[in-house]
Amino acid sequence: MTSTTIPGFDYRHVTVDEDVRLQVAVGGSGRPIVLLHGFPQTHLMWRHVATDLAADHTVICPDLRGYGGSDKPAERDGDTYAKRTMAADVVTLARELGHRQFALAGHDRGALVAIRAGLDHPDAVTHLASLDVLPTLDTWDILHGVDAAVAFHLYLMALPPGLPEQLIGASPDAFFGYFLDVWARDPQAVPPDVRAEYLRASREAVPSIVADYRASAGVDLTHDRADRAAGNRLTMPVTVVQQDWGAALGFDAAARWRAWTADLEHHTTSAGHFMAEEAPAEVVGVLRRLLARSRTGR
Repeated sequence: MTSTTIPGFDYRHVTVDEDVRLQVAVGGSGRPIVLLHGFPQTHLMWRHVATDLAADHTVICPDLRGYGGSDKPAERDGDTYAKRTMAADVVTLARELGHRQFALAGHDRGALVAIRAGLDHPDAVTHLASLDVLPTLDTWDILHGVDAAVAFHLYLMALPPGLPEQLIGASPDAFFGYFLDVWARDPQAVPPDVRAEYLRASREAVPSIVADYRASAGVDLTHDRADRAAGNRLTMPVTVVQQDWGAALGFDAAARWRAWTADLEHHTTSAGHFMAEEAPAEVVGVLRRLLARSRTGR
């Protein structure tokens, strides 16, 4: 159990796979929405958004497998931290909590899990929001030359087991703290107690965090390519909120997303990467508009 919690939310551990339990915070009542955190964070990144949505929704905020207070199974093979596996965790979690259908929003790593859940479990995911990430296939495709240095950590953690864990584990607070510093436009949005919790949780999860990223340079790409070749797309209403990475790296973000869904609303924000903490009212507004949209069918 984390020492810092979302006020008014109940905490529990739910078994979602063999020997894997997720820590989850649950609050509110009404139509369910699951919120998935990013890197290098835990479910606490949703604390402002979650308490607002809980006024009229059941809000479910887990720590992903390998993160925070959730179990961190050893990386047996590429599937252990495949987004397909982590998406199945989320669907099982919701079902164990009594919800066979739910809206799903993810930030960063959590958004990759959400996208895979939408592709693999379209009957379970009613609405989908992605915050500040591209699908895995597109992420690797748009990184070129020296501009790819902005994503150096993707390349580091794509290496085979051993060196990345050793390097990061030698100075974890410096590594994870770097991203908390450079990705935030409003450093005050992550107060000292929450920052300390993020660093503690990440420090204790180096092998599983690296395994999560390693999967995105391997099996996750394989799954995305298979969907692209088969013409599989997201069938539920989709909302994307991103910084203007397209302008910075030279790609059309909305066009990239339109290849994955016909029912897209794409927004560019002036907030930093940690937008759920830097601009929670904006994020809540975007999510509420998403939840009000009707599914157009397949």
